[in-house]
Amino acid sequence: MQFTIPHYYRSFRCVAAECSDTCCAGWAIMIDDASMEKYRRQNHTLGEKLFNGVDWKKGCFKQNDGRCAFLNKTNLCDIYTDAGPSMLCKTCREYPRHTEEYQGVRELSLSMSCEEAVKLILGLKEPVRFLTKEDDREETYPEFDFPLFTKLMVAREEIFSLLQNRSREIPLRVAMILGLGHDLQRRIRAGKLYQTEDLINRYRQSGTEEFFRMKKQEYWVSCRERYEIMENWFTLFNKLEVLSQEWPVYIGELKTLLFEQGPDHYGKTREKFHEYLDVEPERKREWNQWLEQLLVYFIYTYFCGAVYDEQPYVKVKMSVICTILIEELAQAIYIQNGSSLTFLEFVRLVHRFSREMEHSDLNLNVLENAFRTEKAYGLKEILKVL
Repeated sequence: MQFTIPHYYRSFRCVAAECSDTCCAGWAIMIDDASMEKYRRQNHTLGEKLFNGVDWKKGCFKQNDGRCAFLNKTNLCDIYTDAGPSMLCKTCREYPRHTEEYQGVRELSLSMSCEEAVKLILGLKEPVRFLTKEDDREETYPEFDFPLFTKLMVAREEIFSLLQNRSREIPLRVAMILGLGHDLQRRIRAGKLYQTEDLINRYRQSGTEEFFRMKKQEYWVSCRERYEIMENWFTLFNKLEVLSQEWPVYIGELKTLLFEQGPDHYGKTREKFHEYLDVEPERKREWNQWLEQLLVYFIYTYFCGAVYDEQPYVKVKMSVICTILIEELAQAIYIQNGSSLTFLEFVRLVHRFSREMEHSDLNLNVLENAFRTEKAYGLKEILKVL
């Protein structure tokens, strides 16, 4: 068995009661079967608390005003306090640690739905490195497409290399990974997966960068057209399951700030926002760092999942479009704050976005279906807004 982690993985520390948005509120916490059985066997005071605080039919903890029944007034867990970490269910024991499972491979990450994880990831000044170790365990998944998985791993390494090339501006890096994802998808559909290495070598050639620079210029659009594309993209939020009742209000306020006064105001604000970033080299460097870490995070988490649906291009588009939407929301926060954007404000934005998008299978499916089937999220449309 091979295990992979990002190099920052073991640096994570939960801040417990000091967390500004506890993970024990705002969503249902599911309980694994082993923990359910353990909870049934408890007696005395803890057993009574569990009897009253667990929804035994749904297999989750009950909630009081959106908070887990075991989250006390000091934002600490009564189960942990009364019985220690061994009594926590698997979800509570592992979160925000996340595992993607493949045949003979486990990829571990930290979910950005945890604010402390976001601070750790976006605060990295250096490019993310991935650390791997192996043990003697073996396993076989029925019908697992290992040749495809191997090619996806190779392609993902190249995507990381493209995203972490800091000699190029972020829009160019994004255009190149979109191109690679698009070209890889064509080869999968044509049954030419064997051409993956040749494709990657093409992206390493000196002329490739200039090709994508010209493509970006070719798809340059006016402020009005960009406004129309982004306003249309924001309708995605209306199609998604709501996990936190505060989310529609939050996203509605930011959407109003961006679009209500029309394309001219949108364009002027966007121009001022980028002037704000450019005026201080360190601020611009930090902004590029945030975007790079976001893109690497999304690619690491989702790209190789294409082994199950043969849709690597959709995974790249999801990584890119989610990052662009976060950029737009950050611009709205800049307006809201009177022309400023701090690291903590960006962290809270990413944290809230992740909680809504990444913890709903329904939402992830809606996004992937839209990016696979709708022309509004085609390659040309994305290139227009980079």
